[in-house]
Amino acid sequence: MVSTPDNPQHDGSDLAALREEIDALKAIPQEELLNPLPSNVEENEPTPHSTDAIGTEKWDRPASEETLDS
Repeated sequence: MVSTPDNPQHDGSDLAALREEIDALKAIPQEELLNPLPSNVEENEPTPHSTDAIGTEKWDRPASEETLDS
């Protein structure tokens, strides 16, 4: 770059902030960049729980009283 009286030589003072931003972006895994998961979705993701095997439902009891025990 050529310096002129109207355009003095650049001292590079703003490059440190740019380098910090580049380093922060490099720290993000590629999968997260390509397929980001919003943080509120991740926080609200339900916890899986075990269920009864197909055919073992107890239809004579209310669902609130059902257990995984035989």
